[in-house]
Amino acid sequence: MLSQLVYVSNRKPNCTPAEIENILNSCKKNNPPLNITGVLLYSDTKFIQLVEGEAKVIMDLYDKIKKDDRHSNPMMISYNPIKEKSFPSWHMGSKEISNGVQFKTDISEEDKKVFDQILNGKEESGQRVLNLLRKFF
Repeated sequence: MLSQLVYVSNRKPNCTPAEIENILNSCKKNNPPLNITGVLLYSDTKFIQLVEGEAKVIMDLYDKIKKDDRHSNPMMISYNPIKEKSFPSWHMGSKEISNGVQFKTDISEEDKKVFDQILNGKEESGQRVLNLLRKFF
């Protein structure tokens, strides 16, 4: 069964720009054989990631992420079965964002509120989170 998971976590100070490159390179290498796709938004202090794939594979990946010393306080925002992937050709798209809610992408005030809730680990509906993340890619 295909599943989609979105989590937010704090980016630890030891997670340098070089470490971000390592994360993305690891995704490019490891995700295709596991049929994992998704997107990663990151700032100096936060990660927001959406991953898609077979349910067991996604939960195994999330277990690894929770133990990764570049993250702290990972919180699952949504986990849902899906019929098809939202980012089928992205083994891991990425975009750096500012620490505040300063967007280069035009989004509504309502979307800014949803984004702020995500950053603060407050659960939102999976569809609202997905709709917001799509605006960045």
